[in-house]
Amino acid sequence: MRLPRRQFLHLTAAALALPTLSRSAGAQSYPSRPVRILVGYAPGGETDITARLIGPWLSERLGQQFVVENRPGASGNIAAEAVVRASPDGYTLLLTAANNAYNATLYDQLRFNFIRDIAPVAGICRGSFVMVVNPSFPAKTVAEFIAYAKTNRGKLNLGASGAGSGSQLYGELFRSMAGIELAAVNYRGVGAALPDLMAGRLEVMFIPAATAIGYVKAGTLRALGVTSPTRLDVLPDVPAISDSVPGYEAISWTGLGAPASTPAEIIATVNREVNAALADATFKARLADLGMQPFAGSPAEFAKFIADYTDKWGKVIRAAGIKAE
Repeated sequence: MRLPRRQFLHLTAAALALPTLSRSAGAQSYPSRPVRILVGYAPGGETDITARLIGPWLSERLGQQFVVENRPGASGNIAAEAVVRASPDGYTLLLTAANNAYNATLYDQLRFNFIRDIAPVAGICRGSFVMVVNPSFPAKTVAEFIAYAKTNRGKLNLGASGAGSGSQLYGELFRSMAGIELAAVNYRGVGAALPDLMAGRLEVMFIPAATAIGYVKAGTLRALGVTSPTRLDVLPDVPAISDSVPGYEAISWTGLGAPASTPAEIIATVNREVNAALADATFKARLADLGMQPFAGSPAEFAKFIADYTDKWGKVIRAAGIKAE
């Protein structure tokens, strides 16, 4: 059911090359009424925050309300399917995220194919996770953690916010590349796992930077490393994990998608305005405060990124035998 990557990129390129003569009256006047941005997660998380940053910007720039609507459930699949089934007129958008890419491998019987059925519109931001431990944990660096894990095989637990979540996958990639053992313990969200980490019942977690910042600065958690290839401005003293595990990189991301067959002119309009936000100093500063970086580019570039990302994490999921709960 999965569309081959080369075919997908070919179709994307062809769609973006549609001549201007094909522009419909609806596309020319877009938007002429409010637009919904569906978010597949509850309010307050990284994905929801991103939607509530970009929504007001698009409302002001395009003269119609871009309303955020939360549709949590099934790791984002409920919202994604709702957008897949929506009219391809640009009035129902999806706040796409890394989980949409993971789900392509995690779920065997989805009623849609994310790569085939959602047209990439624009990337919004890339985010890093932070590898955190209890302040009393013996290791103070990534290298020390690896050495400790190798002398305490089978004794360390990795807290994760659900099977196939970023927190599990980023930890699994670290475990594999570092050559250590970590037993994943799944919770219903990061918030449910943090009390056990702070109580010493878990040894390590990988959590979004936006979540980690407050705990790290307060000294409640110790940050060993960030999953991005470089340090974060908001946590300048925390090194990249790749300094100790060469080649390691794990980033989250968010963007906007639309139902397949949405007119290229509408996609181009939204893409242009999102990229304008990502070039704005104030908007960029708000992202930086959350440990996020702008993710500007064309729809075709976003499509290629999603295809590559889906392929990378699909390999991690299959190698670890991870299945959705």
